[in-house]
Amino acid sequence: MITVSLPASSPVDWLDWDTPLQQFAAATGLVTSAFDTIGVRRIGPKTGSRLTDLLAGSSLWSEEGVGTALERTLVESCCADGKPASAQLGGLRVCALPLLLRGEVYGVVVFGWRFADFSSPLECERIAKQIGLSGYVLWNEVRLDAPVSEQRMGTYSALLGTLVSTLDRQRETIDDLTRVNRTRELFLATVSHEMRTPLSALSMRIELMLRTIPDLPPKAISGLEAMRVHVRQEAGMVDDLIDAARTLTGQMSITRAQVNLGQVVRDAISTVETFAHTKAIRMLVTPSDYGDHILLEADGRRLQQVIWNLLFNATKFTPEGGVIRIAIGREPGRIAIDIADSGQGIEPDDLPHVFGAFTLQQDNNATGLGLGLYIARRIVELHDGTLSVSSAGRGQGATFSIRLPV
Repeated sequence: MITVSLPASSPVDWLDWDTPLQQFAAATGLVTSAFDTIGVRRIGPKTGSRLTDLLAGSSLWSEEGVGTALERTLVESCCADGKPASAQLGGLRVCALPLLLRGEVYGVVVFGWRFADFSSPLECERIAKQIGLSGYVLWNEVRLDAPVSEQRMGTYSALLGTLVSTLDRQRETIDDLTRVNRTRELFLATVSHEMRTPLSALSMRIELMLRTIPDLPPKAISGLEAMRVHVRQEAGMVDDLIDAARTLTGQMSITRAQVNLGQVVRDAISTVETFAHTKAIRMLVTPSDYGDHILLEADGRRLQQVIWNLLFNATKFTPEGGVIRIAIGREPGRIAIDIADSGQGIEPDDLPHVFGAFTLQQDNNATGLGLGLYIARRIVELHDGTLSVSSAGRGQGATFSIRLPV
């Protein structure tokens, strides 16, 4: 078998064709090869019968062999018009099919090298002289080999055509997926730079105005504070989009280190306390040390993101004067964190969809993209834990439960 490795710069992985062509040769007894558009044999020749094995031991398919020259002529024809071609060397018939990617020829499959009818000793002698074989030896093999009629060759051609088109469609699909991946990466880079950067600059300017400009009118202060809230919301949505994209593509990761659970919980509560105070919502934590006695291997920043998200949702959907209870404890083999609110609750039919991407609550001033819980569950799963939700129904509040392995 002659196989030439493709340069690394080529967009085609010719090894994808190795097994299909070998199987086709074994099933039909035909010789099969794959060529690139400049006439270099990339795969083959694959043989599938005693006769073709004999031919493979001759000079037929050497670099300067008459068989190679004939096959290259067929390759040139297929590349020129994108259509099948055929030729003969004596009574040996050879066919070729173009390989297409988005309508462009990127290679050619050559197959055949079998007699269409019973040959003669004289014809075998003529062929043998061209390829360096004994005419007697070739005839002894040919007379035992069943010819491949025109009709049967047509059937084989149709089967190989189906195989070729299927593999080329798969190649197009893979090419599409590659382009989608590149587009996604470009989108993430664009979002990160083109949206995060100006939002950060805008947030900083608002803070500077509020802190450094004296005697601002009350309406101006109110307007700047509202702008600060909106900028933070936009920045949060940009972060959610990036995290969701990383989650969908399996690119989100965590960095484990020993963390104090109490500190993680305190940091998460501190980010939502102001919002809770504006609604007179009480946050009750059990035990009183916030879980300072619990150490675990986790990504503290990501775990804080999960708890903050759950607390923010609880605050958003809890009416004024409500209560949010945060219970931290141990269960056999795992750490338990339960966040229960006295808010609007969740209908039984909606519970299975709470952690879906772009799932939004429709009332009580729901904001955002509906990605927070989707991302939170993925972060917990990366910690080998679980995040679940329960609710007795409308107006009965909801409880989100985190379970992390010790």
